Amino acid sequence: MPLRLGIVGLGAISPYYLAAAERLPAWEPTAVCDARAQALEGFTGSAARFRDHRTLLAEARPDALIVAVPNDVHLPVCRDALDAGVPVCVEKPLALTAAEGGVLVDLARRRGVPLVTAFHRRYNTAVRDLARRVAGREIRAVRVRYLERIEDHLGGEDWYLDPGRCGGGCLADNGPNALDVVRLLLGDLTVTGCAIERDASGVDRRAGIRLRGRTGATAKVELDWSYPGELKDVSVVLADGELLDADMLAGHAAFKGSLWHEYEGILGEFAGIVSTTGDPAGPGAHGGLQALELVEAAYGCARPAAEGAGR
Repeated sequence: MPLRLGIVGLGAISPYYLAAAERLPAWEPTAVCDARAQALEGFTGSAARFRDHRTLLAEARPDALIVAVPNDVHLPVCRDALDAGVPVCVEKPLALTAAEGGVLVDLARRRGVPLVTAFHRRYNTAVRDLARRVAGREIRAVRVRYLERIEDHLGGEDWYLDPGRCGGGCLADNGPNALDVVRLLLGDLTVTGCAIERDASGVDRRAGIRLRGRTGATAKVELDWSYPGELKDVSVVLADGELLDADMLAGHAAFKGSLWHEYEGILGEFAGIVSTTGDPAGPGAHGGLQALELVEAAYGCARPAAEGAGR
């Protein structure tokens, strides 16, 4: 029997989850939810529709829940699902702050319910191939570039440009994905520096984060929400001087074309977690909080410089 899947949030990212669930025999999308009547009216699938996630949880009784709402609503929706004993796969970031993320991680542990953060770039074929190629080899340096013009990616989701709802800007929203790619290659990380450029509304449009791994390898993450076009890649320098790279967008000519296979990878692994022991052992399970902690450390490093530049 396929697992009954509920999806909360019918914004720009939901089509990738829905398409993946339709392709994978492990899932059956049975319920969707959005507080906006217009979003529900535009939904053409056969799943039951709800305006409130608590009603969905009580009436549809899903086996698992996808949380794809704006960042500032992750905490209450995930908390209600975990309280109901429903496994959760939440879009990055796990929550707005590390403190909120800690509340969810602690609740998931107490309830014994899987809580997975959807770091979709871990499932990118080019990134996975790069990770295999460097496995067991000494890495000297890593660079991840995550550059785009955010206005091209909004899909009607204007909350991205509200620092209170997004958590900041490119560092808060794209940062977790890019930092998780570095964690995939280097393991635990320490932030050693950060530079941020903000617009007049307080949204960080560019950020450069410097990090160090446990073995001494260095890393840099470059984020840009004002880039003309889209560039997302990874470069690795090995100790012997060999340079390896991965273009996350290679082979995917359509706009956001790489997301289709990445979200299929997320839901494929999530199905295994939900249907077996329930132990959240997937790579996204414990990284959500760590990514939030790295983001907060980067903001903390950048704050004195940013305030000094503004005087």
